[in-house]
Amino acid sequence: MGRSHRPDGCHRLAGGLQWIQKKDTGAYTAAHAALGGRTLKTGQSRFYVGYKKHTLRLWWRPHQRGVLLVPLVSWVSPANVAEGGLLAPSLRYCDRHWSWWPRYVVADMGYLAAEGKKLCREQWRVAVVTHLRSDMKLVEPFVAEDRAACPQGQTLHWLGYEVGDDQHWFGVTDPEALCPRCWQASQCPRQFAYAPATHETLLGLLPLNTRTAQRLLQQARPWIEPAQSYEKNQLGLAQMFLNSLRFTWYMSLLADAAGLLRAHAWLRQPVEIPLLRDLAPWQSELDLGLDALGDPDSA
Repeated sequence: MGRSHRPDGCHRLAGGLQWIQKKDTGAYTAAHAALGGRTLKTGQSRFYVGYKKHTLRLWWRPHQRGVLLVPLVSWVSPANVAEGGLLAPSLRYCDRHWSWWPRYVVADMGYLAAEGKKLCREQWRVAVVTHLRSDMKLVEPFVAEDRAACPQGQTLHWLGYEVGDDQHWFGVTDPEALCPRCWQASQCPRQFAYAPATHETLLGLLPLNTRTAQRLLQQARPWIEPAQSYEKNQLGLAQMFLNSLRFTWYMSLLADAAGLLRAHAWLRQPVEIPLLRDLAPWQSELDLGLDALGDPDSA
């Protein structure tokens, strides 16, 4: 018997923990379950048998009291279905039903494939922002995931994207630039153009060295795991026996419904009025003032 769980991403569903028994025939008792790979973690096996939940969530920025991620589209699939192939259908769903889709998508390494990013960029003008895999090669002008530089080492900053030419422009904006002392200064244009298709992760629609991309990766990317943990632990999916894809789909619908109801409740919380005990410091000062005047009953 094997035990596994993997909630990941998007449609109207949720995936959880299941016990799978393999028969002599080599088939699993869980209908449509498959062998999949999980993110490497200490104490966990590299592979598992079961299902995946893929969810596209909307960061609801007007909610200022905390980070609120609202499920938009979810998919449940056998564990061997790649995550990257479900991003474009999610955006297509948003386009078809709401005539709207997110401008930026922050994703984990399962959505790193250049083909999927290119499709999102060309069809919906969506920037899919992910970290660079450690074994991927850099391309000009990048010298690191978060830094671009000219051949002589001067830091380059993103100047913008030219839609007509389909080119990103990088240039020197540092006030203390080394350009005046560079031996190639007389031949250097100080502005350089690169096509997004050169590298869909480093360049794409939003270059990875930009402040926006880095803030998304450093601040928004870590929210993915807590959102999945809410479904797995607080909603109790990790304790459920999910032995079919259809049943997993039903439970995923309920998980997303719980997430939507929670978001609805948070967005409609009444304005809090300070309780009487919150006025205690002011009341203490008033009592001290009365003590200074003396006891009126003793007169």
